[in-house]
Amino acid sequence: MRVMKQWGSLVVSMVLLALISGTAWAHKASDSFIYLNQDRAEIRIDVALRDVAVALPLDRNGDRQLSGAELRAGRDQITRWVEQGVTLSSAQADCRLTGQQWGLSSHSDGPYAAGLYTISCPDGATPDTLTYNLLFSQDPLHRGLISLESDGASTLGVVGPDSRQLALSAGEAPGSLQLFGTFLYEGVIHLLIGLDHILFLLVLMLPATLRKNDGSTPVGLNQRLWELTGIVTAFTAAHSVTLALAALGIVRLPIAWVETIIALSIAVAAMNVMWPILGRKTWKLAFGFGLIHGFGFASVLGDLTSGVSQTVLALAGFNIGVELGQLGLLVIAFPLLYMWGKTHLYGRAVVPLTLVAVGAISLYWVAERAMAI
Repeated sequence: MRVMKQWGSLVVSMVLLALISGTAWAHKASDSFIYLNQDRAEIRIDVALRDVAVALPLDRNGDRQLSGAELRAGRDQITRWVEQGVTLSSAQADCRLTGQQWGLSSHSDGPYAAGLYTISCPDGATPDTLTYNLLFSQDPLHRGLISLESDGASTLGVVGPDSRQLALSAGEAPGSLQLFGTFLYEGVIHLLIGLDHILFLLVLMLPATLRKNDGSTPVGLNQRLWELTGIVTAFTAAHSVTLALAALGIVRLPIAWVETIIALSIAVAAMNVMWPILGRKTWKLAFGFGLIHGFGFASVLGDLTSGVSQTVLALAGFNIGVELGQLGLLVIAFPLLYMWGKTHLYGRAVVPLTLVAVGAISLYWVAERAMAI
């Protein structure tokens, strides 16, 4: 009976891996970018073409991409949809948006439909609230990332399905503490929706959970915890460095290449557990590939423009949020895997099959993402 339960758990684990692989989220989540300049009474709204293709019936050939002809034919429909989904209002009533320019903009993850509007509020008032309602029905993880310029000062904000309004008046606009908390929360969410990052952490964790590994893996719990601490510290240090470099615009890499290499890093890490051609010092592997993962995280902040102090504050909150999400996963997963590791089936079947499944999923991602480059 005990063996049957162990095999049942193994089958459930493999099925879950197969199911979630089909709905995996890359590090670059679904985001729109809003640049609001109160001083010039202007707002620019950028929406990813891939999101427009999901929300509107413009993709005539069904390839989930918008060609130039499809985009031109759907321009009026796109602008009406955007104008209905983004509302500015003052104390008196809704403000009017008047289109000035329309075209394409480029962000780290590809082309976006971009519209520039002038803002006109009743009695010449200044808008005090932004309401955002795009794409939440299609993607509950979608976010609107906002860069706000007012009275010569800059700040950042985020709107989501649970917080669709952003206060714009001087007394109610996001303060430093609120900005930090907002991006801390976004960091946790970004970690949790990044299945590729989660699988990479799982692979890095597995050697420390094995009962024995030809004498190279510590047996005692304390030694295993120290090994895991070293791995996590190396990974955290590496992606924190590149996250900061990319978010501050010091170093930029094409996100399509970054996401492809991230997927490849999972396959290499999984292979190295079975055949340690890169050595058994897992912390070195964690540090090396952690540098690449940091560029993936940075895509959320790198496409916003704001003051350096605001960007640094958002970066700090976002990075800490990523680490909290990572720590939460480890606190939950490691004890379970450690207890499971006491069974003979774990090392003989669970770990090998998990590595094969993770490797296959990541190689599928590599092929899928490489085709988009």
